[in-house]
Amino acid sequence: MFTSLKAEITIISKGLALVLLIAMSSNFLSFHYNAPVILFALLIGIAFNFLNNEKNCKAGIEFASGTILRMGVALLGLKLTLSEIESIGYLPIIALIILVILTFGFGTLLSYIFGRKLAFGLLAGGSVAICGASAALAIASVLPYNKNRTKDVLFVVIGVTILSTVSMIIYPILFKSLGMNEIESGYLIGATIHDIAQVVGAGYSISEESGIIATLIKMIRVTLLPIVMILVMYTLPGSQNSKVTLPWFISLFIIFAVIRNVFNLPEFLIYFTNEISIWFIIIAISALGIKTNLNEFSKVSYSYSIILILETLFLLGAALVIINILNI
Repeated sequence: MFTSLKAEITIISKGLALVLLIAMSSNFLSFHYNAPVILFALLIGIAFNFLNNEKNCKAGIEFASGTILRMGVALLGLKLTLSEIESIGYLPIIALIILVILTFGFGTLLSYIFGRKLAFGLLAGGSVAICGASAALAIASVLPYNKNRTKDVLFVVIGVTILSTVSMIIYPILFKSLGMNEIESGYLIGATIHDIAQVVGAGYSISEESGIIATLIKMIRVTLLPIVMILVMYTLPGSQNSKVTLPWFISLFIIFAVIRNVFNLPEFLIYFTNEISIWFIIIAISALGIKTNLNEFSKVSYSYSIILILETLFLLGAALVIINILNI
């Protein structure tokens, strides 16, 4: 057991050391230049993209952008209190569910308009409406077999990852220019950015409160993934059977949130876990930056790009309408 653990640590150590160095450098620059640490982590990470496929680094980078990110998100549950949920209100949460359904449907409609099959519409709609690349891979696992499916999934994953990264940089600036407060900005970020890492990164680039709200809203979106997968399985003939469950880190997030609100936890414990979760997120964003290859922009075909961009703009526009109607 200890031998295998030692071997695993050795495999991830070099890539993880690189990511940690970028994370610490980003924190240093953020402190001295009073700029968002998340933005520094992303941009410095992108500069080291050439190491992403390096044999000695890849495993550690994947570990940081995957497991460490999920652990950081799960620990954020200990920061979530009923006051944060009440600050949003229950109508916006109901509106969020409707927003997800509308975006999912809009993706299906666009697939017909652009001459794509229903399966692609469900794949693209689900990835934008729920949780980006993770949703695309999950939905693909239940779609009927097709020899072109791998290419469809690849383009959707690349497309939503690029759009999420761009949104992570642009949306905080956009919402601030529109006069949104921290709660409104957190809601919009959680409701409109596709991938979890970028949601957390964008939220915390504004403030801690925005980060927590954004994470909560995103978690609600992700909990709808099993329902969407079941819907796809019963919509398309020949769909593959797949085990439909909630991701483990979402279950932990919920458990931690319940513990936080049921038990009177010591303040030092909450502070300590919060600091750990923030560092985990900075590390994960650094790894995400390393994995971001700007050349991938050219790999996504015209029609795929248009569909994903239109869905993203639809989601953003609809979320802004909700904010104005409900006055969060």
